[in-house]
Amino acid sequence: MIARILATAVTEAHIARRNRWVLIAVALMVVFSLVLSAAGSAPTGALGADRLSVVVASLTSLSVYLVPLVALLMSFDAVAGEVERGTLPLLLTYPVARWEVLAGKLLAHTAILIVAIVAGYGVAAAITIAADPAAVSGLGALWRLTWTSVLLGATFIGIGYALSSLARRVSGAAGLAIGLWLGLVVLYDLGLLAAVVADDGGIFTTDVFPAALLANPADAFRLFNLTASQATAAASGVGGAAATIPLWQSLLSILIWPLVSLGLAALAFRKVEP
Repeated sequence: MIARILATAVTEAHIARRNRWVLIAVALMVVFSLVLSAAGSAPTGALGADRLSVVVASLTSLSVYLVPLVALLMSFDAVAGEVERGTLPLLLTYPVARWEVLAGKLLAHTAILIVAIVAGYGVAAAITIAADPAAVSGLGALWRLTWTSVLLGATFIGIGYALSSLARRVSGAAGLAIGLWLGLVVLYDLGLLAAVVADDGGIFTTDVFPAALLANPADAFRLFNLTASQATAAASGVGGAAATIPLWQSLLSILIWPLVSLGLAALAFRKVEP
């Protein structure tokens, strides 16, 4: 079983290596991390936090948008691409279970995502520590951001597989992926903020709003990192709710979502006919 998963992962990695999205993913993470490492550390004195922790708070805001986008760009054609290329029937003739195919693809795509994340965060950390050696005290926050970013990416990779299985065409899967990214990462928070303003301190604000934040993997990721870091004062908007939601609840959401998304992907892939 492990050998079959690894063989699928190696094949997928070779395919991904020829895909320009891999280079784009690494470049995006490095470029934006460089910008934030320079601009995000300016208010450290006012916040009373070390320089790297404030940079981590800025990187958290970046990762909420960029990591899901990169994950979806890598995974939206995982099944639909196989269908359009006509390689799915051949793939399924091998003695490999469908969940093993998805597990192999997940392993390869997650490894690529880890490279992009480590490259981006590593460059930001190196520059910050070089400018202020005392910033090493924030390495714990950076490590926390790194592994939670990997889990967030795995969640959206699984969602990308599910969308790819449902669409069965690359163009349709791409449209669904972008639409879902806009909905969950951009419009979701705007809708919640509008509802909070309209509710004016009512039941929605006190009871529904925290649960709605935890139900979104992107918001749970942001809440966990902001709550656990020393730079929560750098957050605003929905991120300002970090201090009101227990840390274990956001952590639980982060841990559960990758399993849920992969379960949805497996169910959708089972219905794909070669």
